[in-house]
Amino acid sequence: MTLPWHKAIVTKIEDATHSTRRFWIQIPELERFDFQPGQFVTLDLPIHEQKNKRWRSYSIASAPDGTNTIELVIVLNEHGLGTPHLFNDVIVGSELILRGPQGKFTMPELLDRDLYLICTGTGIAPFRSMVHFINRFKVPHQQVHIVFGCRKLEDVLYETELKDLEKECEGFHFHPCFSREKEVGEGRYTGYVHEVYEKLIDEQRGTDGSLPPSYFYLCGWKTMVDHAKQKLQELGYDKKAIHLELYG
Repeated sequence: MTLPWHKAIVTKIEDATHSTRRFWIQIPELERFDFQPGQFVTLDLPIHEQKNKRWRSYSIASAPDGTNTIELVIVLNEHGLGTPHLFNDVIVGSELILRGPQGKFTMPELLDRDLYLICTGTGIAPFRSMVHFINRFKVPHQQVHIVFGCRKLEDVLYETELKDLEKECEGFHFHPCFSREKEVGEGRYTGYVHEVYEKLIDEQRGTDGSLPPSYFYLCGWKTMVDHAKQKLQELGYDKKAIHLELYG
């Protein structure tokens, strides 16, 4: 079934980093906008005459809260058409055309295994939605890890918020990694996400060396996602335990 398009209003905009911006969007014609953590919406932007060249999809970064407002976190692609319009032309009060929610990149039951949410850049958006949903609705879970890859310290998203959530949500852990930094401070890692999730998996191995039962969700740059999928299968995980979504 094709979902209808809705008129939406931008109610708040905030810079998250030098190249990333948070947009709060309300859908006034709906009393509440229901979605599952991990789903996305599609915007119809006035950037091209052909419909399919106007559409841009973004994961919802906020958790379902019973309201008709959602948050998107978007990185500027100066060579594209969609994000320059959002960054240069859209202000608080601007009207957008939106369709959703869509997508099957949603959480499984977490009763019997750990969950690794491995991401880069704005690929953190669906995972932020998931962990806030787990905490808000007290979803039974094992260990939940966000392993988030950035280049520089200035690129990190939601760090203070997710470090605070570690204290509130038992079993949740946030691991920011920085590939182009030499010194990052306590609670952070240098290098790439792959060394971090491999280390976490090794720490949970059984005394016989068996792998800990786990789900893996990968979201972000294609090179990271492809490499992580290959590495996890080489470690011995079945591809059915690995779910992925590409950004760019």
